[in-house]
Amino acid sequence: QVQLVESGGGLVQPGGSLRLSCAASGSIFSINDMGWYRQAPGKQRELVASITSGGRTNYADYVKGRFTISRDNAKNTAYLQMNRLKPEDTAVYYCNAEIKSRWFNPVVAYWGQGTQVTVSS
Repeated sequence: QVQLVESGGGLVQPGGSLRLSCAASGSIFSINDMGWYRQAPGKQRELVASITSGGRTNYADYVKGRFTISRDNAKNTAYLQMNRLKPEDTAVYYCNAEIKSRWFNPVVAYWGQGTQVTVSS
């Protein structure tokens, strides 16, 4: 079994910062890409940022220069540092990871349970 557990969400004022964490645990042989997605009420889930096992990053245009994704491979953990937050960043943020449980298993995409981020004064 593999679990992704997110933490770090909450309420913050516009212009503030939050740092999200996503820890993968359980039967893990390797982790390929890890990513953060978000879903606002009434909208589809969208990619925020992703990072490969080698550290190559990709960002949605609307967060470039404000958000930074990183990972600690030794801890099977990904982070999302969010700065200069805006009310339109309000959403549930989900972690995603592509994981092989054993060397002979296929890569499976796992999701965390989501963490609420609310940007409001």
